[in-house]
Amino acid sequence: MEIDPLFQITTACVCCEKTFQTSRVRPSFKQTIKRDTDFCAHYKNENPDFYVVRVCPHCGFAFTENSAAKLSEAQRQSFKEKVGAPAKKKDYSGARTLEAAMETYKLALICAQVIGDKERIIASLLHHIAWLYRYADNPEQEIRFIGYARDSYVRVYETETAGPSDARLMYLIGELCRRLGEFNEAVRWFSRVINDQRIMDAAMIRASREQWAALREEMLAQKMELPSEMQQS
Repeated sequence: MEIDPLFQITTACVCCEKTFQTSRVRPSFKQTIKRDTDFCAHYKNENPDFYVVRVCPHCGFAFTENSAAKLSEAQRQSFKEKVGAPAKKKDYSGARTLEAAMETYKLALICAQVIGDKERIIASLLHHIAWLYRYADNPEQEIRFIGYARDSYVRVYETETAGPSDARLMYLIGELCRRLGEFNEAVRWFSRVINDQRIMDAAMIRASREQWAALREEMLAQKMELPSEMQQS
């Protein structure tokens, strides 16, 4: 008997508070083939990223497990006025195609923006949409959303208290800058991770060193002027 890679969980909507079922990928089917330098994973079987967003079939609100736990009355009203009815009555509870996953992420992004959710949530949704375009082999839209995600991550860095100790965030901003071709800016972010004595995250320090070195080789190959951080090496 063949095992279904998906199973159903029951969850409650953070907007209307009604319960509904949504799919998840069984842990045994989460087989990663490779992981890109901006943490995008590629899977052998069903892609668990397709099922991160939960879409309420009752009111149409889309959210993730990291989204706001419960909406205020003002947030509910904002959702009803700005999104409301068009989002209703679409069933995402079963298997999702890449196109369906894209719909759920874009709906979750709109919902997060209209209720004023945390910038970190918005940044993650933008980044995941860029990954979906990567899976779809659409580099133009991928780069567009990488730009949006980078800007959003920078706002997270500038406004959240984690600040300089958040090595993963700084590395990620640097890597997205690199993918956007903003090499000098990428070098600055990688250098912050490498040189900040307060950072103890060995994995992110190592990743930043690797990307810093790869970037230096790329800039030399393209006969680009190296920024001051690289000329000292």
